[in-house]
Amino acid sequence: MSLYTFGKYLKQTFGTSVRKISIDAGFTCPNRDGTLAKGGCIYCNNRSFSEGTAYRRLSVRQQLEAGIDRVRQSRRPTDAFLAYFQSFSNTYAPLDVLETLYDEALSVEGVVGLDIATRPDCIPDDVLDLLQTYAQKTCVWLELGLESSHDSTLERINRGHTRAQFEDAVRRMSGRGLNLCVHAILGLPGETPQMMQETAKWLGELVMSLDIPTFGIKLHHLHIVKGTVLAREYKAGKVETLTPDAYVSLVCDTIERLPENTVIQRFMGDTLGDTLIAPHWDVTKAQVLQKIEAEFQRRGSCPGYFLASTMV
Repeated sequence: MSLYTFGKYLKQTFGTSVRKISIDAGFTCPNRDGTLAKGGCIYCNNRSFSEGTAYRRLSVRQQLEAGIDRVRQSRRPTDAFLAYFQSFSNTYAPLDVLETLYDEALSVEGVVGLDIATRPDCIPDDVLDLLQTYAQKTCVWLELGLESSHDSTLERINRGHTRAQFEDAVRRMSGRGLNLCVHAILGLPGETPQMMQETAKWLGELVMSLDIPTFGIKLHHLHIVKGTVLAREYKAGKVETLTPDAYVSLVCDTIERLPENTVIQRFMGDTLGDTLIAPHWDVTKAQVLQKIEAEFQRRGSCPGYFLASTMV
């Protein structure tokens, strides 16, 4: 059994290798600018995971061209790219600003689609209408942060939205030709394995009920990074982190409850630079993937294993 990774999906869809190029287009977030709150989620330090922040002063075109040059000089060069609007909430701006930025990205040679990360409370219908026009002519992925389906957890981590808002957003994007990728964090403060399984079950059943061309998931283990509220809580002994084996078990629990054709865009998180405080795992991503596949084999299960039984 091998997981349906994003690389496999891209190769099947485009017939060639496709690489993401991260962009920081200068957006902010309603959880940072005072609309909902200031400071953002308790775990968030955008510098710890977004490559685009280093190039924020460049235009979208300049960032893409620089990223494409880096890929072409790497050991895995390609000529096809997704423009990945990664930093902060990339639909949180007036429509004319969004259209200008997305058009600029698609005008760069080699860009074959858009991948837009945002919050579920930042996609009103007029933004979805705009994204639908792009989906009619190119590949569009919309990435939404859920993290947990439990409102108590969302409040605990200062997400600034509820499960109901997430569900409303996903239902409104249904039928528009937009691919959906959901972010979920495993090991959030106060969450039990049962709570994480409940999130996966709820999400899997929701997605199966809607018209979403392709569904993907980004799984992250909880990171403690410098410059965050969570870092202060960790140093005060209020937060624990996962071991690799515990995380592998939780990943399998989650994927068993999602549709069998789920695209695994990410099966573990990582951080950039020296921002990580904990956990420090002595394993590579490849080793974690091997452990996940071995655990599925040991269980005799597979992606969608429990979802299929509940939908009968």
